Amino acid sequence: MNTRSKQSAAFVIAEDERTEHAGEGITRQILGYGPDLMAVKVWFEEGAIGYQHEHPHTQVSYVESGEFEATINGETKLLVAGDSFYVEPHQLHGAVCKKAGVLIDIFNPHREDFLQEVQNENS
Repeated sequence: MNTRSKQSAAFVIAEDERTEHAGEGITRQILGYGPDLMAVKVWFEEGAIGYQHEHPHTQVSYVESGEFEATINGETKLLVAGDSFYVEPHQLHGAVCKKAGVLIDIFNPHREDFLQEVQNENS
């Protein structure tokens, strides 16, 4: 994937793409992106915390596996494989991994900060 462009290749082969440390017990991999959309796979070890934060992006997260306690604007739900959550721009949100698992995060527009982090690691 060319992190300097505004979109990924048409086909993104997971084994060819780098992963990056995204916090204690958290690893992420950018799956594909264009100016208005980005998909990211995020692995969580049991007990890992996606600390509460907010950003200007709309986000949908799909629980591929594991168990997560997700909080959005002070409301918390326990989510398992097959569940998802939606976050409007600038909403405070976070997640605690109760059983090791994977989230698939979708952002609109793409996360320029994620692309910068990958670019910085490559330089």
